[in-house]
Amino acid sequence: MSSDKVRVAVVGAAGAFGMKHLDGLASIDDAVVTVVSGTRPEPTQAVADRYGVPAAVVGYEAVLERDDVDAVILATPTGLHASQTQAALAAGKHVQVEIPLADSLADAEATLAAAEASSLVAMVGHTRRFNPSHQWVHQRIAAGEFGIQQMDVQTYFFRRTNTNAKGEPRSWTDHLLWHHAAHTVDLFAYQAGRIVQANAIQGPIHPELGIAMDMSIQLRAESGAICTLSLSFNNDGPFGTFFRYIGDTGTYIARYDDLVDGREEPIDVSNVAVSMNGIELQDREFVAAIREGREPNSSLRQVIDCYRVLGALEEQLA
Repeated sequence: MSSDKVRVAVVGAAGAFGMKHLDGLASIDDAVVTVVSGTRPEPTQAVADRYGVPAAVVGYEAVLERDDVDAVILATPTGLHASQTQAALAAGKHVQVEIPLADSLADAEATLAAAEASSLVAMVGHTRRFNPSHQWVHQRIAAGEFGIQQMDVQTYFFRRTNTNAKGEPRSWTDHLLWHHAAHTVDLFAYQAGRIVQANAIQGPIHPELGIAMDMSIQLRAESGAICTLSLSFNNDGPFGTFFRYIGDTGTYIARYDDLVDGREEPIDVSNVAVSMNGIELQDREFVAAIREGREPNSSLRQVIDCYRVLGALEEQLA
């Protein structure tokens, strides 16, 4: 790098997650956002003005050809993730791609091969690894103080039209398996060990969106722990993903960055990390790995097993 700070481009900056990353990066002293990119000039420039970013460009190529960009964060439509990650690596840029890495196993494997062939940092935004709530549980598991017997997970949204997290129209279709299930499949393996059995069933295909709106997934880890995951785009609130850890020494319920025990008593996770914001912690890991020249937590190598499980589940559902 030619500067003291990691110079970052946020691609898809005007979307819901693009702005979450910009919020997180604003708190990281070792990073500076030099450019934001989008598909439309007006909202992209508005985001640049709001966050004090010096350059706003339209299109992805305009980012990759810049010499003031060391790393890119991709908060773009799922179908672009694999090809855009490969393009960033080919352009010599470190890359963090929002979950999921790809929407097919073949694309995920090809992207891993590109990352393994480079000396660049390449990671996927598996935010659950970084949420203070899940980090707290992970630390107890690592210390031998807690063993998972079952994870019971609900991922619920009300999304019968093609809208994003901000309630705005989407140009692409979200997916319960490749996007939302990926969070839990990776987290379960991260917390309980390698997944050795996986089953899935799904509800009717939506006539306009072309996707299943309801899905149920069962997982078993080599440790013997099991996971039951229910996903729905038909649930009229509350929204989000809720994780119940049932273990040998306690029960814990994680709601994003917050954690309570089985009796809904809050658990203080404020000292787990330097921030209570999982996205910021994810971005801190990305920046630190670049500066330290090391593999990040949630590297493509570390998360590829998740996509292998998803690929097997997709074959079952077909």
